[in-house]
Amino acid sequence: MSEATLTDSQQSGAQQTGNIDGAAERSVRFGEAGAAWAQRIGANPDNGKLTYKVAGVGVGSVATRISAGKHQFTVDEPAALAGDDTAASPVEYALGAVISCQVVVYRLYAEQLGIQVDDITIHAEGDLDVRGLFGIDEAVRPGFSDIRLAVNITGPETQERYDELARTVEARCPVQDLFSNATPFSTVITKI
Repeated sequence: MSEATLTDSQQSGAQQTGNIDGAAERSVRFGEAGAAWAQRIGANPDNGKLTYKVAGVGVGSVATRISAGKHQFTVDEPAALAGDDTAASPVEYALGAVISCQVVVYRLYAEQLGIQVDDITIHAEGDLDVRGLFGIDEAVRPGFSDIRLAVNITGPETQERYDELARTVEARCPVQDLFSNATPFSTVITKI
């Protein structure tokens, strides 16, 4: 499997332009990325299989310093969960992950379906019962029992077109898929 990395030209372009707000430039980038992926996958379907690698090390009371490629960020817990509250919690990052993935997939499929999206804002809420986390009630799952997204889109299209876009995003968003479907999960413990 390939590791998910940007080409040198993509990294250079991202560094030169900073955040991309322009629809025209986003359209060009989607077109270039789509053509590059089509060529890679056309040459060998296994080129479409990616492996993402992230590492974490415990810091502070219960915080974790995460390294993802050239990026680093901290994940912590609030004081009520023994943390120092120096950063968002793992479950807040999980909601942030689904929001950010949805934004990408909304923009990608808006481009592919010819649906104009001027702006997109997403709010997420997730319900979690800590009785599962603390083992107080074995019948309560430790993760979210429900996640709700509120997607606000501005643009000139009809509600029906945005509903079509939303159905496509729900079917294609990788992080939403993680929440919606069981994913094989394994752990290896090594004493060093």
